[in-house]
Amino acid sequence: MTATVTAPSVGALLRGWRQRRRLSQLDLALDAGVSARHLSFLETGRSRPSREMLLRLAERLEVPLRERNELLLAAGFAPAYGRRALDSPDMAAVTRALDLVLTAYEPYPALVVDRSWELVTANSSVALFLDGVAPHLLEPPANVLRLSLHPEGLAPRIANLPQWRAHVLHRLGREAHLTGDPGLAALHRELSALPGGTDRSTPDGIAVPLRVRAGGEVLSFLSTVTTFGTAVDLTAAELSVEAFLPADERTAEVLRAARSPVANPRLPGG
Repeated sequence: MTATVTAPSVGALLRGWRQRRRLSQLDLALDAGVSARHLSFLETGRSRPSREMLLRLAERLEVPLRERNELLLAAGFAPAYGRRALDSPDMAAVTRALDLVLTAYEPYPALVVDRSWELVTANSSVALFLDGVAPHLLEPPANVLRLSLHPEGLAPRIANLPQWRAHVLHRLGREAHLTGDPGLAALHRELSALPGGTDRSTPDGIAVPLRVRAGGEVLSFLSTVTTFGTAVDLTAAELSVEAFLPADERTAEVLRAARSPVANPRLPGG
């Protein structure tokens, strides 16, 4: 016997996103400028949403672009957001912007990842984090979170591994919940099973640092994230640049002294 998988209705998808955002029907209706009764009818299937209504509700619910397309398809509409390959001519401005940002961060490590945390490209300073990493973790598509927490990756060199691991898992778990992405949820389960200790202490200071052993010293970094805030292409919308800036003057001195003239090579996964 073959099991039949029924795709969720557009109403069920809307209800799921509303509940994920912890909004009542009244809260969402007021924010979107519709009646709570009409929203209830949309969720139960008694009314069919227009394309414009779906996009308005998706915007208020902060539904990722990929999942907005799924809502439209479930309602019988064509997707609103396209996906272009990063190396296509239409994406030339995006790749130039990424190269500019990566180069500007030198001599500090910076890398580009997609929504799944797979490495797209990086600047030359990221080589600092790759010393001693097992080759299989760098095979495309290389996942940077797996690379950082895996015992054959960067993890043995992270001086504050339990603290950093807790930060990474919390961030990944939140992204999995907010996006509803089953791939991120599976990655969270995988990384949670890796060794590394648990840090239940209350964070202090300004931000959780990444403290990496290198050359007989411990270098300390704070991470920042940059995204394309107005992107309407799925590829561009799901890219982010994560940079690791020195958290103390000694780290800055070491990185400036080790600066390489080579600019942002494509690493495995690029």
